[in-house]
Amino acid sequence: MASTTPEFNKCLYAPLSEIDPVVQNIIDKETWRQYSGLELIASENLTSRATMEANGSILTNKYSEGLPNARYYGGNEYIDELEVLCRKRALEAFHLDPAKWGVNVQPYSGSTANFAALTALLQPQDRLMGLGLPDGGHLTHGYYTAKKKMTASSIYFQSLPYGLDPATQLIDYEGLAKLARIFKPRLLICGASAYPRDWDYAALKKVVDEHGAYLMADMAHTSGLIAAQELASPFDHCDVVTTTTHKTLRGPRAGLIFFRKDGEKYKDLEKRVNDAVFPACQGGPHNNTIAGIATTLLQAMQPSWKAYAQQVVKNAQALADELVKNGYKLQTGGTDNHLVLWDLRPLGLTGSKVEKVGDLLGITINKNAVSGDASAQVPGGIRIGTSALTSRNMLEDDVRQVARFLHRSVQLSLLLQKEAGTKLLKDFVRVATTEVEGKQGAKLVKELKREVREFARRWPVPGVEGEIKRPAGVEEDD
Repeated sequence: MASTTPEFNKCLYAPLSEIDPVVQNIIDKETWRQYSGLELIASENLTSRATMEANGSILTNKYSEGLPNARYYGGNEYIDELEVLCRKRALEAFHLDPAKWGVNVQPYSGSTANFAALTALLQPQDRLMGLGLPDGGHLTHGYYTAKKKMTASSIYFQSLPYGLDPATQLIDYEGLAKLARIFKPRLLICGASAYPRDWDYAALKKVVDEHGAYLMADMAHTSGLIAAQELASPFDHCDVVTTTTHKTLRGPRAGLIFFRKDGEKYKDLEKRVNDAVFPACQGGPHNNTIAGIATTLLQAMQPSWKAYAQQVVKNAQALADELVKNGYKLQTGGTDNHLVLWDLRPLGLTGSKVEKVGDLLGITINKNAVSGDASAQVPGGIRIGTSALTSRNMLEDDVRQVARFLHRSVQLSLLLQKEAGTKLLKDFVRVATTEVEGKQGAKLVKELKREVREFARRWPVPGVEGEIKRPAGVEEDD
């Protein structure tokens, strides 16, 4: 810091730990939590040190509404260079011909990317079809209940969900085609947030061709596996493809929209998509995040990326096999990708209770609807993903140990539910956290938590330098 720096600017040169130790402590506590626990939420991953450096860079200072070489502000020559590079890498990472495909890299998230894509493709109250939420779909694919339109995709458009074949729990492509003949959608959305199998994009293409509709894939969950060519490519059959960048793609939190450029059908699609992103749905892009995306995409083009993606799938399949061996029911019986969907209904448990026990143990999972649930608000299962474990260097045998922890946590949940004497979540939590004479639940929670913690701390956390120390405000039973 220069000696001439005025007092009012000295704060600009001091580190976070000095300026705001409260926020620094919160960050340190979150680092400790990630280091001491097992992240199993399928929509989470651990990004790289390089991506964090790009995302936390000086690029956050620059405002750049518009597109490269067509900005509403000056001083964007290097921002333009960055965004053009990011676009180029996005097409290369997904093996796309730039004469046939374009990409917008500005969306702030997957949800904003999806709504911008809908804005580009549809008029208000046009019809769309997406996989139903209880069957593994996503909120942005048209979700609504009998009483309320829940998201913008159902508020501003007419939506109809398609579902799974009850016998196989796979996408019911025949039933979908029958629904489309009645509903006549302008857009069909494929992709899911909790579907453990791959997609038949060719079958979906036949449906949209029958009705002159668009086909859009939301590959948010699987884009890292698709880049590695470990799953089928939606680009062979779709008109638009969206994705987040922070799940299996292992980047910062943002979104991408890919769009076709070749042919009369797509003559103005590039402009419609770009206009939908800005100014229709958001403001100036987050240039620091675009830098993080560019770095992530470079990583996704390396030979090591395929090995990473293969390991994610191997780990998910090992976890699924271990759970099935213990007699548990998984939707579709297994997985082709990074996640498994565990149906707890045969046990008489809800996903909410198992998620809560997981939090107490340091096993981060999320409650999730399973096919046949009456309401997504009261889910009968949990969703488990292996991307973050793989990013901490775990292999199949390690993940099998994690599955054994999960088995014990579910058995512990059954005991806690019995000791609670009711099915209320508050009573369940009370017996899990309060030691009472004659009841074993709280004691067993502490014992298993120590085992999970000891196991988790064997593995590094990418992006964290040096020794990870327990911060103030975190108490543990040593």
